Amino acid sequence: MMDIPDTTGAGSRHAHAIRAIIFDIGRVIVRVNISRAFGSLGTPLHLSPQEVWSALEKDPLWRDWQEGRIEPHAWHQHITARFHSTLDFANFCDTWNRALDPEPILKEDLFVKLADRARLALISNTDPIHVAHMERDFTFMKHFPVRVYSCVIGATKPSAKIYRRALSELGVAAPETLYIDDVEPFVEAARQLGMIGIHFTGPAPLDAELRALGLLGA
Repeated sequence: MMDIPDTTGAGSRHAHAIRAIIFDIGRVIVRVNISRAFGSLGTPLHLSPQEVWSALEKDPLWRDWQEGRIEPHAWHQHITARFHSTLDFANFCDTWNRALDPEPILKEDLFVKLADRARLALISNTDPIHVAHMERDFTFMKHFPVRVYSCVIGATKPSAKIYRRALSELGVAAPETLYIDDVEPFVEAARQLGMIGIHFTGPAPLDAELRALGLLGA
């Protein structure tokens, strides 16, 4: 669902010319496949992939990992010890990266079209292992000259710091910026800074909302 702040008093959906578009990555551009990644990691403790994922999100070091305060080898040691895994570092990285499905949700031609209308950026709560994998193996990355990762700047969504970094690197003001994310509180955080927000629910609704904003042809 799209919510566009109206500061003109005219109720126009084009109250601000959009000069930049910021995308989240996981579950917007890239499918997150928990079963594909964490089945083997949970085997020693007889945990399902979803139970492994839940434990990871609740891990006391999770935020430090996402915000770059733990390096990959230390994370590997921590997680393999916690789940009684015998995976070496290389195999652990392969397992970790299987969470990112190689077939994107959104097609690259969308980014090509949008790049003709606005500057494109990425914001992601992510970690160094996933960043290296995405930068190396996902071709859609080339369409995004600005990429803001939580593990690089030391802040995760919904912190204002991560959004402001993207705005600064894009060289645009918040009201000139469209933000797209599948997590409603993260969209709301962008709106609180003055951005236009779209809550991503799928490619077809996104296409319709982008057309309504005049960012795609009729």
